Amino acid sequence: MVSKEEIIAALASVPGPDGRTPLPDSGALSDIMISGGRVVFSITGDPAQSAKLEEMRLAAERAVKPLAGVETALVTLTAERPPQPGTPSGRPSGQPARMRAGPAQARTPIVGVGRVIAVASGKGGVGKSTTAANLALALAGEGLRVGILDADIYGPSMPRLFGLKGRPEVTEARVIRPLEAHGLKIMSMGFLVSEETAMVWRGPMVAGAVQQLLREVAWEPLDVLVVDMPPGTGDAQLTLAQSIALAGAVIVSTPQDLALIDARRGVEMFRKVNAPILGIIENMSMFICPNCGARHDIFGHGGARREAARIGVPFLGEIPLELALRETSDSGNPIVASQPSSPIAAAYRDIARRVKEALS
Repeated sequence: MVSKEEIIAALASVPGPDGRTPLPDSGALSDIMISGGRVVFSITGDPAQSAKLEEMRLAAERAVKPLAGVETALVTLTAERPPQPGTPSGRPSGQPARMRAGPAQARTPIVGVGRVIAVASGKGGVGKSTTAANLALALAGEGLRVGILDADIYGPSMPRLFGLKGRPEVTEARVIRPLEAHGLKIMSMGFLVSEETAMVWRGPMVAGAVQQLLREVAWEPLDVLVVDMPPGTGDAQLTLAQSIALAGAVIVSTPQDLALIDARRGVEMFRKVNAPILGIIENMSMFICPNCGARHDIFGHGGARREAARIGVPFLGEIPLELALRETSDSGNPIVASQPSSPIAAAYRDIARRVKEALS
């Protein structure tokens, strides 16, 4: 396996952002992550020098790829404007730190992709990734060509959900070929790092990685790209909403008030960046005892439906809490594909039909 020392030595031949200082000594190089033959790192610079930074990124990739033991190298650019004099934060004096959409940017389409929808949640643990995987399969069952981008950089789930362990091929044109399962094209940072690797990345690094997973993957041809977002309302969501024209966002929540509070924040965030809300899904909506058939509303019931009506967005449907859903997800066989006649698979197909109608 290639070592960090070998990579740093190779990168010493690449000038940093100032054009003189070797990249490893410039302060612009992130921590280097190595997993098997996969190497991932980022370079930080002023976005006003984007063309120069792209040349530097390409030079860094060319320096690392020939090293023995390197199979793929993912080098991302992250943008940070230099601080204003006397203001270490880079904000004018007295201006509070806050999340904002930032300056308007041109939203350009992804080559070969018809529409992009984001599956998001205000908080983790509500079943967003499982929902994204099964929704994508149900949309494919509607006759659409579908792909999934796992944009949850810190906690990628798609490799486990689809039972994929292979490594994506990188073409000579530096385009990554996504892996495939059940007729879906799938790309995830989890294919580039091991499950045990902690992604200790700052926000700008996440934004750069999301951009590359959007733009440098051979998605074509797709009717719909489903993007599994990380939980919350941060850099990955803003990067996606600012750089491409989203066809819409699907918000996943559980019924209880604590989850709905965060779901509202997710809806508000997408509204602020002018992304349509396709609707809300209530996950873990109820539990039916497999022994006695009794229904138990463990997390409450109907909260997401009421919230959707209150804020004026569509309610897409309910998904119950059931053992089979957990088992099929953990085993890498999503329930829509492995148990298509089950009630839960039928519920996902109903939701997919509503999403397809909204996209039309």
